[in-house]
Amino acid sequence: MTDTITITDDRTGKTVTVPINGGTFSSAALRELDPGLFMYDPAYLSTAACASAITYLDGDNGILRYRGIPIEQLAEKSTFLEVAYLLLNGDLPDADQMAKWSHDVTHHTMIHENMRKRFVDGFHYDAHPMGMFISATAALGTFYDDAKDIFDKGSYDKQVLRLIAKVPTIAAMCYRFSQGLPFVSPNNSLSYGENFLNMMFRIGDDYKVDPVLARAMDVLFMLHADHEQNCGTTAMRVVSSANSDPYTATAAAASALYGPLHGGANEAVVRMLSDIGTIDNVPAFIEEVKYGSGRLLGFGHRVYKNFAE
Repeated sequence: MTDTITITDDRTGKTVTVPINGGTFSSAALRELDPGLFMYDPAYLSTAACASAITYLDGDNGILRYRGIPIEQLAEKSTFLEVAYLLLNGDLPDADQMAKWSHDVTHHTMIHENMRKRFVDGFHYDAHPMGMFISATAALGTFYDDAKDIFDKGSYDKQVLRLIAKVPTIAAMCYRFSQGLPFVSPNNSLSYGENFLNMMFRIGDDYKVDPVLARAMDVLFMLHADHEQNCGTTAMRVVSSANSDPYTATAAAASALYGPLHGGANEAVVRMLSDIGTIDNVPAFIEEVKYGSGRLLGFGHRVYKNFAE
C-alpha cells in the first residue's frame, strides 16, 4: 500500500492526493491546487531538493553516517582518504584500491608555480586567508583545459582528485601568506594530515609533525567531509546546476562557508576568546552573557542537539 497525503485548499474546497515517498511528497501538488501557489521555506527546513545515498544526518539523536557507516566507527578505524574514497565510490577501498588512491592524491598535491608567484603574491599583505582561498580555488580551474568537461567521467574524476589533493596546499599557502612566511611545498613522504600540518607550520629543518596532532587533523577532516545539504553544499549544488566546472562550484561552497553563520562562526569564536583575554576574565564575561550584554559563541550547534552524560 502506498502512503499518500491529501491537501485541501480551504479557499476553493479543491483537494489533491499525492504519494509519499521516503517521507517526502512533490511540491507540484500545490500547483495543481493553484498555479500561483508556492511553498515558502527560506531555510530549507522542510524542503528536500534531492535524494542522496551519501550521508544520513539526525542531529537530534547525534547520528551521522557516511554511506550507512557510523561516523564514530570511521573516526576510530579509518583515515580521511579512506572516507573520501567511500563518499565518492560508495564503499571503503580494499588494500590495492587504497594504495592507488593514496598514491594518486599524494602525487597531485603540487600547484602550478604561476599560482603562487603571479596570483597569490598579488594579494594585499593583510588579505583575509579565506578570501584568498576562494579566489585561488576558482582560479585553479583556469590551469586545466578539461575542467569544463564535466560530462566526461574520466575528466570529471580527475578534477575531483585534483581538488582533494590541492585544496590543503592552497589553504596552507594562503595561511602562510597571511603570516608573512615562505611557502612550504608538499611532501610526498607524509600522510594527508601530516602534509597539511607541515605545510602550515613548518619553521626550520628540524620541524617534526606531532603524530597525535596529525591523527586529530585527519579525524577533523573526516568529521567535516559531508553533512547533508547544508549552506555550503547547497551553494555548490546551485552553481553546479549551471554546469559550471568543479573548481568554480567549490569556490562557491567556500564562499558560503566564509560567512559568520556558517564556517566563519569559528573565526567569531576565536575573536571572542581573544577579547576575553585571560581565564581571570571569564566569570565577568559569563555574567555579561547572562544579562544580555554579551554573546557566548561556539558552545552548542544548530544541528547536533544531544549530549552524553
